[in-house]
Amino acid sequence: MGQALGCLQVDQSTVAIRESFGKFDEVLEPGCHCLPWWFGSKVAGHLSLRVQQLDVRCETKTKDNVFVTVVASIQYRALAEKASDAFYKLSNTRMQIQSYVFDVIRASVPKLDLDSTFEQKNDIAKAVENELEKAMSHYGFEIVQTLIVDIEPDVQVKRAMNEINAASRMRVATNEKAEAEKILQIKRAEGEAESKYLSGLGIARQRQAIVDGLRDSVLAFSENVPGTSSKDVMDMILVTQYFDTMKEIGASNKSSSVFIPHGPGSVRDIAAEIRNGFIQVQGTE
Repeated sequence: MGQALGCLQVDQSTVAIRESFGKFDEVLEPGCHCLPWWFGSKVAGHLSLRVQQLDVRCETKTKDNVFVTVVASIQYRALAEKASDAFYKLSNTRMQIQSYVFDVIRASVPKLDLDSTFEQKNDIAKAVENELEKAMSHYGFEIVQTLIVDIEPDVQVKRAMNEINAASRMRVATNEKAEAEKILQIKRAEGEAESKYLSGLGIARQRQAIVDGLRDSVLAFSENVPGTSSKDVMDMILVTQYFDTMKEIGASNKSSSVFIPHGPGSVRDIAAEIRNGFIQVQGTE
């Protein structure tokens, strides 16, 4: 109805292209405009000034012969001061941008191996943005931002990469576990060595105390009982210890059967063997 009366409304963030008898006349800003159609004026079309996004999926090959799909997101908009160029110079803006993206990605990615492609995706995005900015500025478009949002290797390659990563982590875990067991064994050995040292020290002190006690007992008995020699005292002590040992063996319910020759003569034999042992030790010293 408005156009029939010669009036036209242009919405916000949009411009209209007015032609007069088929020739570009001017760019109509947002608002209400007079459009005298009877003088050959008409609206050729509208152009949005909003930021638009184009997602491009490009399949290419890396330097190490791995096929990947690179997903790039291009954010662009038409410039109001160059609206006529944006409207007339390109018939399909999205296809033109996609062609430039394909060209840059397929020129950049084959120079990098797979790992470097992931690491340098920002550099790839910057290269795409620079190329697009240089090319699309002649057509009245501004490249707002370029993002490499995803790099998708082949499914089998992704599975192989996951297996390599899992094997590497398993190897590290095995090394850490072995190192922990090594430390545990070292600490256990150190503890056992310290325990044996302290046990040996205790036994040595015990034997020293026994020797000191026997010496004191022999000296005291010899002084208090005239006519007795050290040999008599030792024989009596050995007999006493012999019977104490027999008593302990018989009183223990967990001891195994032990057959010991028992008799008065056997006590003398045991005493003689002990004395001979002491004598032989002293002889070797």
